[in-house]
Amino acid sequence: MSEADDRRFMAEALSLARRNLGFTATNPAVGCLIVKDGEIIAEAVTAPGGRPHAEAQALALAGEQARGATAYVTLEPCSHWGKTPPCANALVEAGVARVVVAVNDPDPRVSGRGYGILRDAGIVVETGLMEPEGRRQLSGYLMRQINKRPYVTLKLAVSADGMLGRPGEEVAITGAAAREQVHRIRAESDGILVGIGTVLADDPELTVRLPGLEERSPIRIVLDHDLRLPVESRLVKSAGAVPVIVVSGQGHNGEPSPPSALPGISPKGGEIKDVTVQPHGTVDQEAMIHTLSTSQNVASRFLGNAAGAVLPISPRVGEMPGRAEGGVVREKALDNRRGALTAAGVEILEAPTLSDLLTQLADKGISNLMVEGGAKVANAFLEAGLVDRITLFESDVVIGKRGLESPITRADMPQEFSLVETANFGPDRCFVYERPF
Repeated sequence: MSEADDRRFMAEALSLARRNLGFTATNPAVGCLIVKDGEIIAEAVTAPGGRPHAEAQALALAGEQARGATAYVTLEPCSHWGKTPPCANALVEAGVARVVVAVNDPDPRVSGRGYGILRDAGIVVETGLMEPEGRRQLSGYLMRQINKRPYVTLKLAVSADGMLGRPGEEVAITGAAAREQVHRIRAESDGILVGIGTVLADDPELTVRLPGLEERSPIRIVLDHDLRLPVESRLVKSAGAVPVIVVSGQGHNGEPSPPSALPGISPKGGEIKDVTVQPHGTVDQEAMIHTLSTSQNVASRFLGNAAGAVLPISPRVGEMPGRAEGGVVREKALDNRRGALTAAGVEILEAPTLSDLLTQLADKGISNLMVEGGAKVANAFLEAGLVDRITLFESDVVIGKRGLESPITRADMPQEFSLVETANFGPDRCFVYERPF
């Protein structure tokens, strides 16, 4: 087999693996081709949910034809016994003569052991073919194995004048083709994250709505320090079908909190707007987002108030650092909101920092995380050094003076990020930047 043939078959295996990216739970999406006499006799990708593995499926399809064949695999074949036998052993038993691999597996249960099983059986093993391409495709799995956190992709849609939109308005920056691509990225992600400000302003569903891919909607994650996610929001109403995680507790241990988690705080006065206390002593949670009430969104529906008492619930900046509200009233309000969200099927996580949050998400098996919501959340991830890929959509739309400025554009891309891909989606352009890890 020539080097050109090897690259062609490995490219096909990588393309095959991408079909189930984001759909294989904690296992990586791996592609496997069985090739004999220059012809593909079987091919497979890791099944939805993570099992069976690609090699096992391809060998079953190839049958006796696998004897003397070459297997092209995008990741080192596993060598440990789990719910299924090791793929390395299966390749030996099938009589495969040669195995070509793109990426070594960093999992300590596998790393090098898979190759050892193959070589001990007399199988020719070649590694590192198209490794950069393989690492890009397996970036989520590799990041979770090596750094114990998901691979984070920040998606931004930027107007011609560098804006993300207008405050309090839903503005279409990109066209239909670009929006379809965003849904494809969602389908390849295990989780999608936004700030509570985005949810209160837009009431998004954050699912995949492309025909045939609906079942690939990722876990929806909301940064919501004070648990203000309305129970009547689309996210909560659909939590039974697609999981929703609300994250409380950001910004207490020195790491920047996404400011969109506290959209009621005035950047100048440091004070949350007045909040009405109801007769039973709990805070009217809808009134907490008073600063957003001018827009017609899910958060602007204020509840009735019989007591009529209006109290400021936040001290000015410097008087009580780290506190958005104070005292028993706040705690009772939080308990009420926590109970309502939990009863609706929403999971609540406590995470003092973004780093801690990512560790918890990795423990839940989330390998690829898409950050899609808002300039403040984007800025927080960038400042914390937790963005690995930036997918930047640009359009010819001009927002004007009242625009919300993007935290990043092509003109001020951080030096550690390199342009790896460009594409056109209708009239819009897409630029993908990555940094090494």
